[in-house]
Amino acid sequence: MATPKNIICIWYDRDAEEAAHFYASVFPDSEVKAVHHAPSDYPSGKAGDVLTVDFIVAGIPCMGLNGGPAFKHSEAFSFQIATEDQEETDRYWSAIVGNGGQESACGWCKDKWGVNWQITPRALTEALAAGGAEAKRAFEAMMDMGKIDVAKIEAARRG
Repeated sequence: MATPKNIICIWYDRDAEEAAHFYASVFPDSEVKAVHHAPSDYPSGKAGDVLTVDFIVAGIPCMGLNGGPAFKHSEAFSFQIATEDQEETDRYWSAIVGNGGQESACGWCKDKWGVNWQITPRALTEALAAGGAEAKRAFEAMMDMGKIDVAKIEAARRG
């Protein structure tokens, strides 16, 4: 298989393989493709340690790099997962937060490795795209939420 022209490289302290397997277990169209071991010692590890992991998250090719503790994740990068309904929203949110992650605001949460996720129901995206008063009401409702409540977004959209 040819290497994709562009992939997302995500820096982990040392748990890229664990994270990749977790993502593959949670999201459809996700899998761990390859695990590569360091050919020699490097600043954050030894020869034979897992250095990189090639994986796919919801169809997006990624590489996890076990680079050590030098760099941390921030909200400047996140995966945004579009959900069809409340059940799917709840399932992904619970998987991330329930596996050592933490809740945030407006549909954002963080996994136990510090990677940020937006669990975004299509009902919210569609409401915001509608524009005008409808979008304003949905946006204001969202601003008071952690995990997005689809019923409340739909009610706000209707006014």
